[in-house]
Amino acid sequence: MTHISRRRFLGHGALGIGALGMGALWTTRLAFGAPGVGADGRVVFIIMRGALDGLSAVPPYGDPAYLSLRGTLAIPPPDASGGGLQLDKLFALHPSLLFLHERYAGGELTVMHAAATPYRERSHFDGQDVLESGVTLPHASESGWLNRALQLKDAGSARLGIALGANVPLVMRGPAEVASWSPSKLANLSDDTLQRVTDLYSKDPVLSQRLADALVSNAIAAEGQAPQEAMMNAPTNAPMDASAAQRGGAARYVETVRALASFLRRDDGPRVAVMETSGWDTHANEGGAQGQLAQRLAALDAGLRELCTALGPVWRNTTVLLATEFGRTAASNGTRGTDHGTGSAALLVGGAVAGGRVLADWPGLHASALYEGHDLRPTLDLRSVMKGVLHDQLQLSDRELDTVVFPESGNARRLAGLIRPS
Repeated sequence: MTHISRRRFLGHGALGIGALGMGALWTTRLAFGAPGVGADGRVVFIIMRGALDGLSAVPPYGDPAYLSLRGTLAIPPPDASGGGLQLDKLFALHPSLLFLHERYAGGELTVMHAAATPYRERSHFDGQDVLESGVTLPHASESGWLNRALQLKDAGSARLGIALGANVPLVMRGPAEVASWSPSKLANLSDDTLQRVTDLYSKDPVLSQRLADALVSNAIAAEGQAPQEAMMNAPTNAPMDASAAQRGGAARYVETVRALASFLRRDDGPRVAVMETSGWDTHANEGGAQGQLAQRLAALDAGLRELCTALGPVWRNTTVLLATEFGRTAASNGTRGTDHGTGSAALLVGGAVAGGRVLADWPGLHASALYEGHDLRPTLDLRSVMKGVLHDQLQLSDRELDTVVFPESGNARRLAGLIRPS
């Protein structure tokens, strides 16, 4: 059997996998989207696990009840020191979201507020299931709405979708074959150890295929990676004096978003990707303009900036949807945090977005308007947003969206005009 070093493998990359003389291990290539399948648009779904506090991420500073209701968690108005970044006369962005504010000014960010899935309880597990499955009840589907959307593209053996993370989340599970990538320890193996592993796995077609896929994915992801030392010391690009915690949080996103960009930049690469973030469950010491939530938002913002930079010209055709399973209570609890709520905010950013606006049928925060007396009342179904993105970016029909991607969802009408005309 021919010996192959990691350097040689990475030099060949995905395109050379069939010519490496590695027997059964190398006979199947990791096939991504074929040219000409669908439009040139890319869709990235970022799941914000833990329930984002939408009233802090996108503070409705113009609502008369906001400041008194939120107390120490309130984000000051845009004209105050440390205030929010103004969007319009009612809404602002959290002061940590500098890149997103730039994209809003550039017409590439649309904010959706008072948004939610059909789920109305407060279990993270069940709420995330509904967010990802696209159906109305928890655990009623074993497939996710993005996978069903990919199935309708009928790409044959090509993989139009990729999940980045330790596991493939529910939203990407289903009949359509998708790829996956996560930071791998394979890159740290010596050439001799890697050779022994390939020799061992070559006798099993299933294991050899999985190893081949992992190596090819690592090779593609490595195209966008800087050396590790430079990566960890790289600036976040946020024009602010970030704390060590903010820089550390941003560094956690760097490897993933650079790998994501490496896949999406390819002409024969996937068109749809999913990435997960966590840590949004702010029950205690949430903070306002500064603090725990501010640091997490700053890290996310820096990661999105890095994604935009790494995608280069592909950013123009990209739509990134950020959504969470439910919101948080309108008022703080006894531990200077917020508990599980209902309505929250969702964000749509990218060069393909017809942005520079806030979409909200704002219910208000006065006591009589709150859902069950303590939550932001949802007035926008997140499925309407998802349908709007998939209709324009993947060219799926309303019938397909209402019956296959989101079964029995005709009451959640597609939100039109989210994507700019090409």
